[in-house]
Amino acid sequence: MTDTSADLVILGGGSGGYACAFRAAELGLSVVLIEKDKLGGTCLHRGCIPTKALLHAAEVADSARDGDQFGVKSSLEGIDMAGVNSYKDGIIGGLYKGLQGLAKANKVTLVEGAGTFVGPNTVEVNGDRYIGKNVVLATGSFARSLPGLEIGGRIITSDQALNLDYVPDRVVVLGGGVIGVEFASVWRSFGADVTIVEALPRLVPLEDEWASKQLERAFRKRGIKFKTGVRFTGAVQSEANVTVSLESGESLEADLLLVAVGRGPNSAGHGYEEAGVTMERGFVITDERLRTNLPNVYAVGDLVPGLQLAHRGFQQGIFVAEDIAGQNPKVIDESGIPKVTYCNPEVASVGLTEAAAKEKYGSAETYVYSLAGNGKSQILKTSGGVKLVKAPDGPVVGITLVGERVGELIGEAQLIYNWEAFPEDVAPLIHAHPTQTEALGEAFLALAGKPLHVHG
Repeated sequence: MTDTSADLVILGGGSGGYACAFRAAELGLSVVLIEKDKLGGTCLHRGCIPTKALLHAAEVADSARDGDQFGVKSSLEGIDMAGVNSYKDGIIGGLYKGLQGLAKANKVTLVEGAGTFVGPNTVEVNGDRYIGKNVVLATGSFARSLPGLEIGGRIITSDQALNLDYVPDRVVVLGGGVIGVEFASVWRSFGADVTIVEALPRLVPLEDEWASKQLERAFRKRGIKFKTGVRFTGAVQSEANVTVSLESGESLEADLLLVAVGRGPNSAGHGYEEAGVTMERGFVITDERLRTNLPNVYAVGDLVPGLQLAHRGFQQGIFVAEDIAGQNPKVIDESGIPKVTYCNPEVASVGLTEAAAKEKYGSAETYVYSLAGNGKSQILKTSGGVKLVKAPDGPVVGITLVGERVGELIGEAQLIYNWEAFPEDVAPLIHAHPTQTEALGEAFLALAGKPLHVHG
C-alpha cells in the first residue's frame, strides 16, 4: 500500500468533482481526482449531453415531418438509430477528450478505480491510500427504481434508454418529471406511441402549475398520452411485451417500460456511514457551505439534498475549491439555480413558483405574457408564455417560461432573479427584434404598468 498526500482529494469525477479539481488547481492546490468510470460522470456519459443530443435529433425529425407548414417540401423517411447513436457518441467523445486535456493541463492527478472513504481524511483505491488536507465527496447519483420492480429486459431506466438501437413502437413512461417527459418527447418525435404514468396530479410537478398545464396541452396536441394522479402497481414482461398495471385497475401494454422515477444518491459502498459522515436517506448532509459534520470533509452535487442538476454540482465544486483556498465565496442561493426541461415544448424556470411565493410572502403578484404576441415565436410556430411572480412591494422572485427554445432565455431570467430586480429595472432594457427575448421584455413592461403588445 502506497500513501499519496495532496491538498485536496476528490472522490468522483462528475460535474461537481472535476469543476472542484480544476478550480482548486487554478488556485495553486495539489489535487487528486478519483473516478471509477470516466471523467465527466453521469452528465456527460449517461445524462444531460446524450439526452439532449437525442432531443436535437428528435427536433430535426419533427422539422423534416412538418416542412409543409413552412412551405418546404420535406418528409421523414425514418429514424436510423445507428446514425443517431453515432452522432450522440461523437459529441460525448469530443467533450470527454477535452476534459482529459484540461485535467492534464491543470496538473490534476487522475486515479482510476472505485474509492472508499476511510476517514478522517483518506480515500483508499485499489489498495493505495490518498490523504488530503481536505476531502470532497462527489459520487453523484443513480437511476432509481421502485420496490419490487426489477430492471432488465423490457423494463429499463434512462441508462439503457440512451443506448437503444431501435425505436420502440409503444412505450410506457413511469414518471412525469424531467427525465420522463424528455424521453417521452424524443420517442414521440421518432414515431412511437407514448403513455406517461405519473402518481402526482400533474406533469413536471416541481414546476409552476401554470407550466404543467401548458405542457400538458402541448403534449395532447402532439399525441403524447398521460395519466396523472394514478399509481403504478406492477409490471409483467414476456418475450413479446410488457404489461403495466395501475391502481385504477387499468392495464397498459407496451414494448418497453421506462422507469423514470428520479435519481438516488450514489453513496452506498463508499464508506461514508462507516467513517461517521452524517447521512439521511442516503444523502450526505452538509451546511450551507457544503461542509459535512467531519472537519475538512465536503460534499457536492447529487449526493447533497436539493436540485439534481449538473450545473448545480459544477457551481458547488467551484464554491468548495474557492472556500478551501480561503477566498470566502458567497453562499449559493438554491432558488437562483436555473432549471430547464428540454422536451418539446421546453420548460425553463428560476426562483419561486406562484404557490411557493404565496407560502413565503403571504401573497404574490403574477403576470403571464403569451408567446402568441411574440413575432419570433410565431415564426417558429410555438405556443407557451412567460410567467412572472413578484413579491408584494418587492422584486420579481420567480420566472417560468414554456415554449420551443425558451431554455435559451433562462440566462437573462436568472440574472433578473439573482440581482433581485424590480419590473421597473428590467422594463427599460432593450430586447432585439425579432427574438424570443422580447417576450421577457414585454412581460416586464406589463408588470411595470406599461403594457404594449398585450390587450388590457
